[in-house]
Amino acid sequence: MLTLSNKANRMPASPIRKLVPYADAAKKRGVKVYHLNIGQPDIASPVEALDAVKNNNLKLIAYPNSAGILSFRQGLTKYYKGIGIDVDENQIIITNGGSEALQIALAVTCNPDDEVIVFEPFYTNYNSFALQHDVILKPITTHIEDGFALPPMSEVEKMITPKTKGILISNPGNPTGCLYSEEAVKELGKIAKKHQLFIYTDEVYREFCYTEKPHYSCMHIKGLEDNVILIDSVSKRYSLCGARIGYLVSKNAEVMKGVLRYAQARLCASAYGQIAGEGALDAPASYFKAVKDEYIHRRDILIDGLNKIEGIICPKPMGAFYAVAQLPVDDSDKFAKWLLEEFEYEKQTVMVAPLAGFYATKGLGTNQVRIAYVLKEEDLKAALKCLEIALKQYPGRTIK
Repeated sequence: MLTLSNKANRMPASPIRKLVPYADAAKKRGVKVYHLNIGQPDIASPVEALDAVKNNNLKLIAYPNSAGILSFRQGLTKYYKGIGIDVDENQIIITNGGSEALQIALAVTCNPDDEVIVFEPFYTNYNSFALQHDVILKPITTHIEDGFALPPMSEVEKMITPKTKGILISNPGNPTGCLYSEEAVKELGKIAKKHQLFIYTDEVYREFCYTEKPHYSCMHIKGLEDNVILIDSVSKRYSLCGARIGYLVSKNAEVMKGVLRYAQARLCASAYGQIAGEGALDAPASYFKAVKDEYIHRRDILIDGLNKIEGIICPKPMGAFYAVAQLPVDDSDKFAKWLLEEFEYEKQTVMVAPLAGFYATKGLGTNQVRIAYVLKEEDLKAALKCLEIALKQYPGRTIK
């Protein structure tokens, strides 16, 4: 009898993408679907990235170096030096998206059944990456009532066992949009140093911080150079999601030797993706200012609109382009499906990402959703109106 592996059977469906067939069916019925479920910006990619691909004169698309195109890595060192992170090209390896960077980081540093502490809710694919590499995620729950801020460090230390290998953070956070302060990051660094743990720091939303203070990275912590593995990407920063280019950065020489062996085993990252990524490094500061201003505007429209709807709780995120909303519904999975199968308002509906799949602890997030404010103002306002009407009509509404 032909059977699948245990891992394949245990691999969770993406809470971000699993409702796509229902959205497709709604569109076939002539219903406009506002996609608030996925972090796909509608912001144009920098012209510098597009021109780098259009104007290249390659006669052969050969394998790039397994570590990544040298000039690209050298360009990245200048980018990082500009934000106070002093690394050289040998401390950067180009990957097929930030996802591969994290997968390789886990593979290089963890043995089967090693544990990694993570703050939930977290990016749902962390679950999948951990399963693929036989890593056990040990969740510490953060709460919507305090904006998903980090808990006291005493709670982190309680979770540390002889099997603990590291701490995984997303800063700014996906799905919460929470931005960790310099003080909080330094406290995590003290724990990592004390217990000799890795910190896997996912910073793909670094450019989207909505405070006066600049983003503070674990890479900025003095004396923690061997502990930190930085996960980064061009996807969100330059609106180049489809290029599938990320990078792993670390000053730990042994880690980077292991990462390179894994990079060699999968050959290389996309040549054209790297060309686009390198071109994007020439994007002017005005590009980022315009994008950041636009996201702040969209965030304010969304959060203000959500909190005016009866029964919704939604803290204001200070980073990324996501918000978590707690809804007056019995089950956000059922509600999200109902929105696409049974509801429409003026031939429109909304697609959201149920949050239960962003938790490791069963039973949490069942009345919460992640909303990505990646649509223009007009569409966000229309989506908010749909959501307001839908919550009045939904049979599983929990307030009367």
